[in-house]
Amino acid sequence: MNTPVSHTARRRTSIAAVVVLIVLIAFVVRLFDIQVVRAQELIDDSYKTANFVSTDTILGVRGSIVDSEGQVLASSTVRYHMNVDPAVADDVTRYDEAGEKYVETWGHLAERIGDVLGMTGAEVEQVVDDALAANPDSRYARVESGITTEQYRALLELDAPMLTFEQQKSRTYPNGAVAGNLVGFTSTDEEPLAGYELMQDACLASTDGSVQYQTSGDRGVRIPGTTVETPATDGGTLQLTIDTDLSWYLLQMLKEEVEAQRAQAGSIMVVEVETGEVKAAVDYPTLDPNDPQAVDASERGASVFTRTFEPGSTFKAITTATVLDQGAATPLTPVDASGYEEFDNGAAVGDSYAHGVFHYTLTGAMVDSSNVALSKIGSLVPAETRYDYLKAFGVGEKTSIDFLGEGTGVLRPSEEWDNQTYYATTFGQGYTVTMPQVVSAYQTLANGGVRIPLSIVDSCTAADGTVTSPDLPDEQRVVSEDAADTTVDILENVANAGSVSDLIQVPGYRIAAKTGTAQKSDGNGGYKSGVYFTSLVGMAPADDPQYIVMVSLDEPRRVTSSAATAPAFQKAMTQVLKTYRVPPSDEPFEPLPQFTD
Repeated sequence: MNTPVSHTARRRTSIAAVVVLIVLIAFVVRLFDIQVVRAQELIDDSYKTANFVSTDTILGVRGSIVDSEGQVLASSTVRYHMNVDPAVADDVTRYDEAGEKYVETWGHLAERIGDVLGMTGAEVEQVVDDALAANPDSRYARVESGITTEQYRALLELDAPMLTFEQQKSRTYPNGAVAGNLVGFTSTDEEPLAGYELMQDACLASTDGSVQYQTSGDRGVRIPGTTVETPATDGGTLQLTIDTDLSWYLLQMLKEEVEAQRAQAGSIMVVEVETGEVKAAVDYPTLDPNDPQAVDASERGASVFTRTFEPGSTFKAITTATVLDQGAATPLTPVDASGYEEFDNGAAVGDSYAHGVFHYTLTGAMVDSSNVALSKIGSLVPAETRYDYLKAFGVGEKTSIDFLGEGTGVLRPSEEWDNQTYYATTFGQGYTVTMPQVVSAYQTLANGGVRIPLSIVDSCTAADGTVTSPDLPDEQRVVSEDAADTTVDILENVANAGSVSDLIQVPGYRIAAKTGTAQKSDGNGGYKSGVYFTSLVGMAPADDPQYIVMVSLDEPRRVTSSAATAPAFQKAMTQVLKTYRVPPSDEPFEPLPQFTD
């Protein structure tokens, strides 16, 4: 009679065991799903719903831009506003190194906060008391504004759960408009917008870091001891070849000259002959990067690089160097020229004033800046050869500076030159250039015929100390040393006997220079009447050239000829020689014959 009972009991036991096994399997599957299959998803969801982990950004500091001597042209700071949550300004539970729990009082923590900020603990507590007195439910009170990154990090180390922070970036340009056309500017959130701020952003840009910490409950109070910091990486330091003090002087002087000559605008460029380094590239009008919107958008760039123009008589020096290098002429080669002549191909060329036949030498033709004479001298060399020399001197291509928006100028192939252009190209018309191209051409002559790439960027020093310099093109011989030196000798004769010679002399120094008075396009295939783009470019000392200086004025109206630029050139060259303590010339100038009779 016991058998059926035992059988039933065993069956019930088996069923119970199966049920228990099923439940256990279900738990295991569920646990595996939670801890393995969906683990990361659930963790992420828990962070979102419970705000269990919070992350604050540590702003990296954008790198500085400095001049050749390390003077700051642009710099950034990151400041923080420190706030306190009055609702949780209370004692904090801590754990020592042995894991023993203890309590740090709010008063003691307030003292530590005050030590970082230069306040007393009582002053910190008073901020909280005042906030609660004004609003018992207050969750916000500003303790201090504009604290440094060092103070911010020191406060983070306190693990004070009642503290919160607001970050603020600030980009400043301590020299204002000085080199502002080159430095450029950023937006309020430091997005680079112009100049080297934009062009060298890879050097200057920083990488933000972060502070991650756990928070408790819905109130989001930071749990002490849970802070993990990923440091920010600051941007590098960009060093330019620019001389801030020289640029400051030239900007003030240029402003005065532009206004005195009632010109639309003006520019000055200074280059060191031996290195090709640009020491100043000044525009007026220009911008102050601290407030770029204060000027018209057309004035926020660097006209010294972007403006193109016909070089006019300044490039008669390039024609001279070409014929000398080709052996087609010497400084004493005779050339007869009147004030206006028509050539066999139908082209007509005139000088700046009417005159009869002058029996020039090449030197005399340059001193008098005779278009007719240079047309005859230049045509001793075939057009395609002259085109090749213009290209070799850099016409029609950007300089190695490659500034943002830098112009290339226009130089059409010689086979496209019409009869008039065939002659016009000998005296600087029929093609366009930029100021850096003209300066580079004169630097080539001053450097014995070797073209050295122009540069403004010296180096970038990364936050870890790594220094990189830009890759520049190789030097290039354009004309022979003899042709270059002889051209400089002729330019010295121009500076001593030309139309503006009395206005450009620097006592104690021999100067070689040439003026240019270029007609301006009227936009309809012709030229404007009565207004010009005037320029003057030269080097000193002529017996051992150290610096090239070029000055240009756009449509001066008091004096409309290139004489308008003479006072600015003289002041600029004087300041350059003084700034760099260039020794005076120790050999006297020896003039060359200007006429054959």
